[in-house]
Amino acid sequence: MLRSLTPVSHPDLLVGMQTGDDAAVWRIDDDRALVATADFITPIVDDAREWGRIAAANSVSDVYAMGGRPLFALNLMAWNSSELTTGELAEVLAGAAETAAECGFVTIGGHTIDDEVPKFGLTVIGEVPPGRILTNSALRPGDALVLTKKLGTGVVATAIKAGFAPDDVTAAAVESMRATNARAGAAALRAGATGCTDVTGFGLLGHLGQMALASGVDVVLDVANVPVLPGVRELVHRSAVAGGTRRNLEWMRSRVELNGADEATALILADAQTSGGLVFGATPEPAAAAVIELTEAGVPATVIGVARPGTGRVILR
Repeated sequence: MLRSLTPVSHPDLLVGMQTGDDAAVWRIDDDRALVATADFITPIVDDAREWGRIAAANSVSDVYAMGGRPLFALNLMAWNSSELTTGELAEVLAGAAETAAECGFVTIGGHTIDDEVPKFGLTVIGEVPPGRILTNSALRPGDALVLTKKLGTGVVATAIKAGFAPDDVTAAAVESMRATNARAGAAALRAGATGCTDVTGFGLLGHLGQMALASGVDVVLDVANVPVLPGVRELVHRSAVAGGTRRNLEWMRSRVELNGADEATALILADAQTSGGLVFGATPEPAAAAVIELTEAGVPATVIGVARPGTGRVILR
């Protein structure tokens, strides 16, 4: 669809639509640039406040993926006023406000419409130094790849909707989704990363594939090192796999070398995430230091592979 749009070109538009990056970046002057993004999701948990927390963490993640600091946000709300109460709406907004306070940005209004299917998210504006932007097109050959959250939230959300997600598995997924990527973004910058993205709707395979293609590298993925939430593989075997995840895998099949990985593994790697982690590239020693730093702070970061010269393929080993 985006191919049908005329590309926007302006000397102050530092990051636009060309590589499908996480957010737009607009230069103000030599020292400052604005990061702008918008995202919203349908409810994936029953608790309204948790939905608000998760939606806000998901929305602000794009700012961290660009190396930025969030400044302020606007709420985006579609609400089924005939079936849901204003008290529940207030709980959603309260949860989002808690995440905003944790991240140090403020929410200053927004817009609400009446809709049969409720949806909630944020437009977030942040700032970044023009010379320190992280993009999905800046992986370098030799970069070690760091992933900062476990995979499987899409599988668990599907199982929740189907009514067979175990309570402990649900709790682990909710804890992961409501955690922000603030520490991960800061660690990526300290490690000297230039290439970064967050892992969301296109799954790890899709986002890594986009990064590899935009950066002109191949990505070698150590499957055994990729962290996965507890209980996810068992849920995949019970067919808790969303249609979007299957489409992600089919979209990537021509550019991924599975090398004997089974279908369940491939689906987990393609799982459409909500509020997933960051994946960034840094030279091996700083990447290892970032993993230690993040792990000590309670962030489940892991080195999952390496970038090498190539043409945009993802190679499993």
